[in-house]
Amino acid sequence: MRIANLVIDLREDRHNYAEKNAQIPGGSAALLDGFAQLPDVEVHVIACFQHPAQSPEKLAENIWYHGLLVPKFGWLRTGYQGCIRAVRRKLREIQPDIVQGDGTERDCALSAVFSGYPNVVAMQGIMSEQARLNPHQIGSYLWLTKRIEDFVLGRTAGVFCNSSYTEDLVRSRARKTWLMPHPLRQSFIEPPPATGPRECVLLNVGMISKRKRQLELLDVAETLHRRGLRFEFRFIGHTHPGAADYAEAFKRRIQPMEAAGYARYVGAPNDDELLRQFDSAAAMVHFASEDAAPMTVLEGIGRELKFFGARQGGAIEITQDMPGAELFDVNDWSGLTEAIAGWIGQGHPRPTGAAALVRERRSPIVLAKRHIEIYREVIAETLKR
Repeated sequence: MRIANLVIDLREDRHNYAEKNAQIPGGSAALLDGFAQLPDVEVHVIACFQHPAQSPEKLAENIWYHGLLVPKFGWLRTGYQGCIRAVRRKLREIQPDIVQGDGTERDCALSAVFSGYPNVVAMQGIMSEQARLNPHQIGSYLWLTKRIEDFVLGRTAGVFCNSSYTEDLVRSRARKTWLMPHPLRQSFIEPPPATGPRECVLLNVGMISKRKRQLELLDVAETLHRRGLRFEFRFIGHTHPGAADYAEAFKRRIQPMEAAGYARYVGAPNDDELLRQFDSAAAMVHFASEDAAPMTVLEGIGRELKFFGARQGGAIEITQDMPGAELFDVNDWSGLTEAIAGWIGQGHPRPTGAAALVRERRSPIVLAKRHIEIYREVIAETLKR
């Protein structure tokens, strides 16, 4: 089977065109890890760029990579017409059996629908829900992407939903849905090294933005520090031009905390360094206002971290039956603060058994095989028409 997988390359998102290695988001990358273990499939990964970026020819023995240059005029302001046409040209060369568009945040899902081939969409975030929760103007990014999402979901053969939360928000707009959780990236599958007790480090991983609420987490860190507790909050994540004001406010606020030694902004490290950060920490805190299926939560639990999070979105499903996972109402900052303080006072223990459950439930090869089964169903149904 020949698969075309339309993805976002984070080099475009972060305007990091000098980086030579593809930077594919966690959910998409984890599925590719599974496909790489299936020699009977041929996968072509396609990503669009506004500026030239040198890219690898292949990501694995059976996975090819195609970076397409699309002038700025061909992006959101024209309904991604330039991306759609560039992808269609490349697909005519590849002749795939099926096309998957990863995410409605940008062009991927729309290009899949207009590809001319049997197609499915894999949800990442839910733009309609983000538009509902965040004030926005007519013609803004959220206003446009919400409408593109509505258009796409009703025209693709079916939608992969990364959580029941996602499926509930998508079902009424889609022809068909499949509950398909994100797999754990292959680099996170192997158990972490046994290094003995870890320092009291709490990680927060995600784009520095209002939705991820890092500024509010700094309030939590400040409260804990005033109580005389010994710990370090480490924030990991890239900044985005669309959230520049929030990112700048976060960087100003954290500076005195870095000087005092109880909070630190690490930036956006590569995958190897990110894994080292996970393996040197004792806990993860993820308290976003809305999140469909946060990969960082899955990865944190997979690296045997204690988890503190908001009871919303996909985090509820990911943490189900997970030892040591604590969830709080989405605005229960005092409850979160007290729980972290109690955990620190107990010697910041890490849970046992949660990581093994994650690896069992979220194997890349198992979920990749399930994708192949569904692709065959979609192709067969398309041929009947």
